[in-house]
Amino acid sequence: MTEFSWPEVLGTISQGGDLSRAQARQAMRQVMGGHASPAQIAGLIVALRMKGETVEEMGGLVDGMVEAAVRVDLGDADPVDIVGTGGDRSGSFNISTTASFVAAGAGIPIAKHGNRSMSSKCGSADVLEALGVVIDLPAERNRRLFMDTGYAFFLAPVYHPAMRFAGPVRKELGIPTVFNFLGPLSNPAGVRKYALGVADGRMAERMVRVLSLRGSERALVFHGSDGLDELTLSGPSVVWQLDGGRVSRTEVSPRDVGLGPAPVSDLLGGAAEVNAGITRRVLDGEPGPCRDVSLLNAAAAIAASGRTDDLAEGVAVAAESIDTGAARDVLDRVVARSRGLAGG
Repeated sequence: MTEFSWPEVLGTISQGGDLSRAQARQAMRQVMGGHASPAQIAGLIVALRMKGETVEEMGGLVDGMVEAAVRVDLGDADPVDIVGTGGDRSGSFNISTTASFVAAGAGIPIAKHGNRSMSSKCGSADVLEALGVVIDLPAERNRRLFMDTGYAFFLAPVYHPAMRFAGPVRKELGIPTVFNFLGPLSNPAGVRKYALGVADGRMAERMVRVLSLRGSERALVFHGSDGLDELTLSGPSVVWQLDGGRVSRTEVSPRDVGLGPAPVSDLLGGAAEVNAGITRRVLDGEPGPCRDVSLLNAAAAIAASGRTDDLAEGVAVAAESIDTGAARDVLDRVVARSRGLAGG
């Protein structure tokens, strides 16, 4: 492998050229190893954003991130991650987090990777903490939580400690960069099945192809027509599906799966305690748009698991998870077991 050169890499991108996967991986290794200056990190991520990141570049950057991560071996459990890029500025409650418990209640193993809020009032970590989950368990305790409950949450700063080298630059820049899209692709548990919402619809196909490039088995990557990084109720959502290396595109509307339409304003949340209350009410069976959008997105995770290819069937499975109390039971067990593992 040739010696890494920042002038060569930055020169290539700034002139509109593309990096190879290997070059992108080397660049991320420099960043994650603390060998890149703030100017070099800023140059890399701004130039990539202006040019437009390729699938090969994103794949290499994810490779470098995962190499530096604290890895967690979940054996042959074959879990699903249900996650969004964030950044849709909708003010909605934590839909994918709520849906993750619904899917888990249906027997789908969930290994969710997330963080505290970056651009919204409440990130996945914030609402889980408000629900009573211990969110910062180290790897071995989190593995035990998963084995005991079928659910675990991997807090990004705990499992990607090398991101501390890029964090200050990202914050100072204050604009979306490739890191907004790398996080959801960098699950430290080696997940190969994804239900992934994307706020920037232009990135959806690229992200599903990055998942394919890196060996994912099944994935649904979607973008709501209203801008949500979720399957939405207000209109159609574009869905890119990965199945065994084959990528296809389709659209799904709520009526296609037996759900009524609803505007985004019916899904509004707030601070962590507010959103935790919505999640509890959904899991306790309260009807309405918050339940329906949770069913729809849980159906995506159920489909990603391979249990069904039909989202309408997935919605029915998700509804049973709530109505039998199974979804709420998963939440209660995760809260209790995570506290026990934390020694609290």
